[in-house]
Amino acid sequence: MKNNIIISFLSLIFILACNQSTAPDENPEWINDLIKKYQSEPVGNPPQSIWRYEYKGIIVYYVPPQCCDQFSTLYDMLSNVICAPNGGITGRGDGRCPDFFKERKSEKLIWQDPRKL
Repeated sequence: MKNNIIISFLSLIFILACNQSTAPDENPEWINDLIKKYQSEPVGNPPQSIWRYEYKGIIVYYVPPQCCDQFSTLYDMLSNVICAPNGGITGRGDGRCPDFFKERKSEKLIWQDPRKL
């Protein structure tokens, strides 16, 4: 409970301090590092992307799965993995956040790989 309050408080500070731009200098540094990592890898199918949402009162970052049996990843604003909302063999993720797609708000595309296969 205490950790959720701290994360919610940090998310509120982040929301108040951050505008809706996707400029690299306005992303958390770990997001910019993740983008650099994806840019150094071969192009995915579909191309890799990073999305920002509000979920359960906090800012989260969603990275869709790259293929049918791979998990997606949902991060909190500090780069901690929260869950895998979808993907995997069943397509339902790891089951730790089954309400993500229903409850997410304020969708914002942060980055999408512009390269083509």
